[in-house]
Amino acid sequence: MVDLDWKAKMVSSDIPNKSPKLSNKLQVSIPTPFRFSNISSPLSTSASASSAYDYYLRLPELKKLWETKEFPAWQNERVLKPALHALEITFRFISIVLSDPRSYSNRREWKRRLESLTTSQIELIAMLCEDENEDKTAAGTAPIVDLTSSNGVLARESSSAEVWKLHGETTVVSRTSKDSLLPRLATWQKSEDAAQKILYTIECEMRRCPYTLGLGEPNLSGKPSLDYDAVCKPNDLHALKRSPYDHCIENHENATLFTTHQILESWIQTAKQVLKRIASRIDAEIFETAASDCYLMERIWKLLAEIEDLHLLMDPDDFLHLKSQLLIKPVNETEAFCFRSKGLVEITKMSKELKHKVPFILGAEVDPKGGPRIQEAAMRLYSEKQEGNKVFLVQALQAIEGALKRFFYGYKQVLVVVMGSLEAKGNRVVAGSGSVDSLSQVFLEPTYFPSLDAAKTYLGEFWNHELGGSGLTRWKK
Repeated sequence: MVDLDWKAKMVSSDIPNKSPKLSNKLQVSIPTPFRFSNISSPLSTSASASSAYDYYLRLPELKKLWETKEFPAWQNERVLKPALHALEITFRFISIVLSDPRSYSNRREWKRRLESLTTSQIELIAMLCEDENEDKTAAGTAPIVDLTSSNGVLARESSSAEVWKLHGETTVVSRTSKDSLLPRLATWQKSEDAAQKILYTIECEMRRCPYTLGLGEPNLSGKPSLDYDAVCKPNDLHALKRSPYDHCIENHENATLFTTHQILESWIQTAKQVLKRIASRIDAEIFETAASDCYLMERIWKLLAEIEDLHLLMDPDDFLHLKSQLLIKPVNETEAFCFRSKGLVEITKMSKELKHKVPFILGAEVDPKGGPRIQEAAMRLYSEKQEGNKVFLVQALQAIEGALKRFFYGYKQVLVVVMGSLEAKGNRVVAGSGSVDSLSQVFLEPTYFPSLDAAKTYLGEFWNHELGGSGLTRWKK
C-alpha cells in the first residue's frame, strides 16, 4: 500500500468534493510490475532466419508490388494496395483448399474460416475507402471507372460489365474484374456459394464508400468502380503463388503455410502505413481522424490473430513433416518463430512507440524529476469532458496496446496446439521461476501508458469514495 496525498495529486477544483467520508489521504494499491530476468529484447531474431523467411515467402518480389507507385495523385495507394493483395490471395486460398485431394482435410471448416476471414478483410478495406472520402486532400483521387457516364452502352467485345435498369430510367452498372479469381470462383460449383456470399458482402460493406471494388458485386447504388485490375494487378500477384521449394517438397500443407503467411505479410504492410499515418496526424493535431486510424489499427491486430489461427486447421502430421522439410527450428531458446517477420517486429515497435505521443496530445511536458504532470493532465482531460477528440484518441491508443498483447498471447496458444508446448517454450525442458520466453515477455510487460493507467486508477478511487457504496446499494435494489 502506498500513502498518497490525494489533494496534491487530484485536480480537486475540477471535481466536486461533497462526500464527508473522503479523507485527505487516499489509499491506492499499485500492482508490482512483472519482473523479467536474463532476457534480452523479445523483438529480435537472427538475420539468417529472417532472410530465410523472406526468401520462402518471396517477400522481396511482393514488396515491389506493394511499393510501386502507379497513381501519384492517390494518397491512399500505399495503404490500400497491400490490403487488396491480401484479399486477392485469399481468393486463391479458397481455390487451394477446395482443390485439396486429401480425404482427411477438413474442407467444411476451412471454407467457413476463409469466408469469415474474407469478410473481416472486406470490412477493413471498406473502412480504408470510407476514411479516404472524409479526407478532403485524398477525396476523388482514387483510380475509378465510371461506367454510368456511358448511359449503359458497353463495348461489343471484352466487356467486363453488365447493365440493367431499376425504378424506371435508373441505369445500374456492375463491373467485373477480368483478372481477379473471384469471378472464376463464382462459376465453379465447389466455390459458387462462397463467392456469391463474398460478392454480397462487398455490396453491403462498400455502401458508405465513394466507389465499389468492381469484382462483380451488384452495385445497386450505381457507384463508380475502382479500377481493380490496374491497382491490384492480379496476374502479377498470382505469378508469385509458388514457393521456391515447390519443386522439391511434396506436401500439401506447403501451399497452405505459404499462402497464409503471404496474406499475413500483406496486412502487416498495410498496418505499417496506417501507423505512419497515425503519427503524422497526431503531429498535425488532427486528433479525431487519428483516433479513427487507431481503432482501424486495433482491428488489424485482431485480423492478424485471425490469420494466425488458420494454422489450427492444418493437418498435424503433414505440418510437422513440412516443418522438418523446411528446417524450421528456433535459433536459440528465447526466439519466437513470429519474430522472423521483420514487418511484424517493426509494427510492434511502432505500436509501442505511440506512447511518446501522449504528452503532446495532453499538452503537457514530462517532468524530468518524475512528477505526475502527465497523469494530472490526463485526469483533467477525463474529468472536464471538454476535448472529446483527445479522449477518443488516448482510449484508441490503449485499444491498440490491448489488441497487440492479445495477438501475442493468442499466437503462443497457436504454437502450443500446432507444435506442442515444449516448442512454444523454446525447447527449454527446465525453466527457472524467473525465466520467461520472448512471447510471454511481450504480453506480460507493464502497460505502455502508465500515466493514463494511473489517472484512471485515481479517478476510480475518487468515485468510490464519493459514492461511499451508495451506488452499489442502489443497483442491488
